[in-house]
Amino acid sequence: MPAENPTAASPQQDAQPVPPPSLPVSLDRIKEQLAHPPANQLRGLDDTPTFKVEVREHRKLEELLASLDFKSGPKPAGGVYASELQRVQFPSVDNPLRQPYAAFSQPELATVIVENLVGKYLIGRALDSVTSAERARVETAAKDEVRQAISEYCAAQPNRTSLAICVKPLD
Repeated sequence: MPAENPTAASPQQDAQPVPPPSLPVSLDRIKEQLAHPPANQLRGLDDTPTFKVEVREHRKLEELLASLDFKSGPKPAGGVYASELQRVQFPSVDNPLRQPYAAFSQPELATVIVENLVGKYLIGRALDSVTSAERARVETAAKDEVRQAISEYCAAQPNRTSLAICVKPLD
């Protein structure tokens, strides 16, 4: 007796039309609703508000900014009157070293400039050359250490001719 395949469809079942699925909505009703113009969905657009919003922090910020005085510059040490007295009693032409901000005289300033230039161009280059020499010495020592470790490794291997690192030494 031949085994029947339950999943195989008969030719009679293929010829029958498939019934429409039962949907919870009606397509006719959707078409009918789309044919009518939509009603105003947003209600209350024309209503006047029954509340008032007031931001008080903004006023505090404006009051704080109004109390600050940005028109005057920085106050000199000792106050405005002491600075004016200093300017009148000790004119800058006659007493350049007694002025409040006279840090260096001209010879002192020239000395500082020369020291900075020497430090930047001479000492900086000397330090770079010493650093380069030290780096080269350290690199050479590291390469020698690696070569020594490889030679010890290769000496311990029974088949050192088949290892590429033992056949061709490092440059």
